[in-house]
Amino acid sequence: MRRMSFEDMNCSVAQCLEVVGEWWTLLIVRDALFGVTRFDDFRNRLGIARNVLTQRLEHLVAHGVLTREPYQQNPVRYDYRLTAKGYALWSVVNAMRQWGDEYAAPDGPPLRVVHEKCGHVTTVEPHCDSCGARVHSRDLRTVYGPGARDHTLLPG
Repeated sequence: MRRMSFEDMNCSVAQCLEVVGEWWTLLIVRDALFGVTRFDDFRNRLGIARNVLTQRLEHLVAHGVLTREPYQQNPVRYDYRLTAKGYALWSVVNAMRQWGDEYAAPDGPPLRVVHEKCGHVTTVEPHCDSCGARVHSRDLRTVYGPGARDHTLLPG
């Protein structure tokens, strides 16, 4: 079943999902963040069908999340490398991992993220850009930004 497109929706969450919301896509990004670059390595690690992997990689390249760089000429084979746009998904993937660790990993987290500088396990925590304070959803409110075209997004 083909999902609907969010292309015309004036919402940044919907636009993010337009790029990375398909089944398998964030797992491909996760593996790319781990350093995986080759088609067969993605396929073997994920157990994904060739045609699905091909479609997802092409989609990520088309949206500027990955680049495709030849590493072999005959036959032509490619490395898929994260762009700055792709690396920016690190916090998204890690926030999902943390949620999974807390709510979907009854035996404990399968992986930990360790800060290289100090050697301690770390988490992704949002902080205010202005004052540096750690923020929680209950401390925030949403207002329309300069790109708002649909003023029915917020309730009330």
